Amino acid sequence: MSDIDFLANKLIPHYTHFNVSERLLFTGHSHQAWPDVAREGQTEYFDVCARDVDNKWEAAFEKTEVLRNYLRDFYDDPDGFYCREESTHVLFVSWMSSLDLKNKPKIISTDGEFHSLFRQLHRLEEEGLEFVQVPVQPDETFAERIIGEMDDRTSAVMLSRIYFETSLINTHLTEIAAAARKKGIPVMIDDYHGTNVVPLSIREAGLEDCFILIGGYKYLQWGEANCFLRFPKDCEYRPAITGWFASFSTLDKPRNNDPVEYDHDNQRFASGTYDPSSQFRAAKVVEFFQEHGLSPEILREQYQAQVALLRTLFREKNFEPSLIRLTHEEPLERNGGFLSLTSPKAREIRAQLMENGVFTDARDEILRFGPAPYITTSQIRQAMNELEKVVHEL
Repeated sequence: MSDIDFLANKLIPHYTHFNVSERLLFTGHSHQAWPDVAREGQTEYFDVCARDVDNKWEAAFEKTEVLRNYLRDFYDDPDGFYCREESTHVLFVSWMSSLDLKNKPKIISTDGEFHSLFRQLHRLEEEGLEFVQVPVQPDETFAERIIGEMDDRTSAVMLSRIYFETSLINTHLTEIAAAARKKGIPVMIDDYHGTNVVPLSIREAGLEDCFILIGGYKYLQWGEANCFLRFPKDCEYRPAITGWFASFSTLDKPRNNDPVEYDHDNQRFASGTYDPSSQFRAAKVVEFFQEHGLSPEILREQYQAQVALLRTLFREKNFEPSLIRLTHEEPLERNGGFLSLTSPKAREIRAQLMENGVFTDARDEILRFGPAPYITTSQIRQAMNELEKVVHEL
């Protein structure tokens, strides 16, 4: 039995509601199955609400702290603050509203960012923001080109640790963060495709003063509404878009014309009242991962082995490159948790694969196969065989 199957077969019995053993679920980079215990978290929340009514919030905050502690462990970041919100977009907008965009209207980013960041920055560009998109290729000069754009008009640098289209790991964050630090420019890192798939020690990487966006929808198996903004404990940003959850300590103070206050804690960038049921669900998943020894190192080994097999099988099919090809030929160590393929008919292939029972996704000319820890070698072979059938019928 392969190492892939050893872990996958150990996990499969715990994902019966998602029926992972009978389905070819290769959207692990987008939405992973939830273990059965997640359902217990949902019902636990209902029972807590029924019992405690408005006093449920103490239990809800405890669940959120479970998630924060999991992330602090993953990132080797015991001193970081982690603000919870419904989506990374809410956190991103709150953080953006802290910047001095009037006097420093320049934002440096890349041409490899996810749609939410591109859309928001492009819309602000229409209102006068200077939105600089540095090409991620060629990689050899990437850091140099990012650093070269930094000047006294720059409010922030925003970039991914793993690019959502190619699955390539950005290996230049330490160098870029050091250069930005010297110029007093904050760095925002989108790590939606890095958390729980490619280990990162914030301390060893010299990223303690960086801001990191984290989402639970993908590799964490936490589902929707479990997103976090990691920020340094000495952060004193004052977001202009701010909700009452950002300062519980001042709620009983008389209203006056003093400057708006912020609690010096995890909630600095928070909005308002939310549905905590997702935290109860996610806390059960955290407990499950810990019980089954799903450490960052174990998960990284599983993803690398799965992507390696996907890539080997793809190469063995000898596809016509004009129809479909590997998006990149970089070493496996530079790849995240999914296999990226390029095809002018990516969306057509994805639709036909879905008809054949293979869950994948497509973005423009990119087709993505994303395994998950419970995916077996047999399922990987089945998925590649189905791809071969679809491509040959084009």
